[in-house]
Amino acid sequence: MVWKEELVESVWQHARAMSEADPSVWRQDMCGAWIRRDHFGHEGSAFGWKIENITSGGPSISQNLRPLHVRNRFDVGGNTPHCQMTADRVDVPAGEYVSPPRNRSI
Repeated sequence: MVWKEELVESVWQHARAMSEADPSVWRQDMCGAWIRRDHFGHEGSAFGWKIENITSGGPSISQNLRPLHVRNRFDVGGNTPHCQMTADRVDVPAGEYVSPPRNRSI
């Protein structure tokens, strides 16, 4: 599906901004996976993301759409995300940040 840029930006705003990263570049999806704004639609990227409708039969408008890492998906019937990727905080002390962000399979 081809998405209009203004809708892509609106959906990007639904992702979680984190204090340790520039929110215009980096955010986290509902599974906690890092996504990078300019990697929208890049399925081979470690930070690629896509847009998924989280409502059953709802229109493709910003309120019904969420950004998800390319390896994560949303189960509309169960109303839950299915997470295969999340942020990697292994060996990172509490209160410290990883720069640049990194992900790991779960």
